[in-house]
Amino acid sequence: MNMQVLDARRDVSGGYKVDVSRGSHNGRVSSEWFSRPDDQRYLSLDDLARSVRGRSERSRTRVIESALIHVEANRNDPERLALMLPGADEPVTPTHWSFGQLASQVGAPAAYLRQLPAPLAAINLQYGLTSNRTEQVKTLETDDPVAGRRVELRAVTGPDYGRIYDHELVDAVQKIAGNGTGDTRWKVPGVLDWSTGIYNPNVDISKDTTTLYASDRDVFLFLVDDLNPIEAGRLPDGSPDLFFRGFYCWNSEVGAKTLGMASFYLRAVCQNRNLWGVEDFEEISIRHSKYAANRFAHEAAPALDNFANSSPQPFINGIRAARERIVARTDEDRSDFLRARGFSKAETGKIIETVLAEEGRPPESIFDFVQGITALARDKAHQDARLDMEGKAKKLLDRVH
Repeated sequence: MNMQVLDARRDVSGGYKVDVSRGSHNGRVSSEWFSRPDDQRYLSLDDLARSVRGRSERSRTRVIESALIHVEANRNDPERLALMLPGADEPVTPTHWSFGQLASQVGAPAAYLRQLPAPLAAINLQYGLTSNRTEQVKTLETDDPVAGRRVELRAVTGPDYGRIYDHELVDAVQKIAGNGTGDTRWKVPGVLDWSTGIYNPNVDISKDTTTLYASDRDVFLFLVDDLNPIEAGRLPDGSPDLFFRGFYCWNSEVGAKTLGMASFYLRAVCQNRNLWGVEDFEEISIRHSKYAANRFAHEAAPALDNFANSSPQPFINGIRAARERIVARTDEDRSDFLRARGFSKAETGKIIETVLAEEGRPPESIFDFVQGITALARDKAHQDARLDMEGKAKKLLDRVH
């Protein structure tokens, strides 16, 4: 697929001049970036894939009778608790996460049990297992190569849990993104220079800049196509309004979160991995229910492939149509237009003032109003209020697509 780059002006520094005052802000990637320790950060998709595929190959899953699980603890070691599973040759060690899942399965408070000496916690947990109404559970057991033959119990779920392994998502991403380092159009993003407004896509991938993450509970990947800018209209000064395509996706094979992915157009990514100038944001998620694997194969993976290989022309046409769709020519028109869409009198005034300050004229087109609404949304302290307002802006823009 050949994507045409439409009149994109490359700055002499090798980056692109962008206007991040437009569109919405998304902090999801930034929250991942802030919270990940170094051992969860990967410099390429190949390295990440090897890690998650390796643990999958060392894993096994099975459905067992919960009443047959035997909890072991030693009075001489108040910190160690292990589980003997039916048919196993040796006890398994629950992880922090799987211990919480097991406690939840039997209706016991995990936080309280963790405060008890292991023998006392074992008695409580054993009672819950033997009297548990949930007769079966599905386990995910993984050999720990560091600890020799020790087996970790990484997950305890219901028997119908539809596990999608982390490596399956990474494999799907690699089909379109290769190594994620620039061997395809999809890569770890560059960095916005706030002092100049220049977005530089050519930044060395390091532990501090990577957006490829994996832990014992999940994976999270964020990639952009930032060497092929897309022009969708002009800024007030006549320069092109440039966008890049991006997506992020996530999964947890142990039940810590759903599988999901989000695709969008954005204007820049800053050092803290905040996404700026986001437009046309779309998200899908799949719960790990009984038919999750089928949904991944028939919905999520094709959706990712379609976005990666689709033409940006519908997006460009939608932005152009929104710019050309005039809906208000007087102050009364502007106020009526916003009030009819659920905005308060104070919000209406702020939206109009924002557009006037940024564009040098009051809002007239659908695009003008959308930019004003998303700018106001960025100032909302509470996420629910921000998402609600961004949703109104997206609904307005969808009307002209």
